[in-house]
Amino acid sequence: MTPGRPRELGASVPDRQIDAPIRQGSTDLAGAVGLREMVGGAQRLLDEAGVPSARHDALALAVFALGVERVDLVVPPPLPDEFAAAYAELVDRRRRREPLQHIVGSTGFRYLTLAVEPGVFVPRPETEVVAGLAVDEAAARIAAGRRPLVVDLCTGTGAIAVSVATEAPAARVVAVDVSPRAVALATRNADAAGARVRVEVGDVRDPDLLADLAGAVDVVVANPPYIPPDAEPTEPEVRDHDPDVALYGGGADGLDLPRAVLAAAARLLAPGGLLVVEHAEVQAGALVAAADATGAFEEVRTVPDLTGRPRALVARRRSRAHRVT
Repeated sequence: MTPGRPRELGASVPDRQIDAPIRQGSTDLAGAVGLREMVGGAQRLLDEAGVPSARHDALALAVFALGVERVDLVVPPPLPDEFAAAYAELVDRRRRREPLQHIVGSTGFRYLTLAVEPGVFVPRPETEVVAGLAVDEAAARIAAGRRPLVVDLCTGTGAIAVSVATEAPAARVVAVDVSPRAVALATRNADAAGARVRVEVGDVRDPDLLADLAGAVDVVVANPPYIPPDAEPTEPEVRDHDPDVALYGGGADGLDLPRAVLAAAARLLAPGGLLVVEHAEVQAGALVAAADATGAFEEVRTVPDLTGRPRALVARRRSRAHRVT
């Protein structure tokens, strides 16, 4: 379980009679039907709509509507009079495939609860592995008596940057995104976590990006856009709600922006510095080849995500002279 996410409970699913009152959003539900039945009915509606995590989401929406951190469906709490109507509206929004994170305004990521909002990419569980690689490298350098400098490119909500800053608090952390809206949200998330993060607007393709840090960075980490133009996401939550600027990587293979990350990392990293870049499973070989082709990196390899799929490139900055392509 990721901290900050509602805990799944094994309450039994009642019969189908709850579906009709949930659909109607009747304010009489609170007195006529218990929370367990409401959550069961909501789960069925979300299942019918194709929501892949119907049980989890039905419960998460109940937790949000009640304004509590968790609920126990074995011994459910009393329901306020307005709960049924409010819950029915939330379930209907999720049934129409509005992202759960947008509805509740937050998501769990490692040990954080991050604010999310429309127009900014919602961080995914697989990116927690990418963040963990950056955290581990920063922590190792701190243990060696250093104050590592970590740069998070294409930061979005600031999930990776804030994770590093809170889990390795001696690290100096800089986060960059091309979207002013994302930069504003990442700043809010850093402030809410009490993390010291320098957050600024910047384009990873800019050869002068973070020029003041050139050759001084210990870790460059990025979850850049990498979807090819002909690979439209099938999930409505992604296709219809995540911004295109955070999805499509450019070029026929979707790797224009990941290649720009490689070039930026070659400029920014100190010798021996670590690079971590998330990518799609099918792009592993191509991105490894692109990293090798720069001549700037060594120990280039691919790291699996939580499901064992190759989803992140890891490499170290060479110490000798190099060429950047």
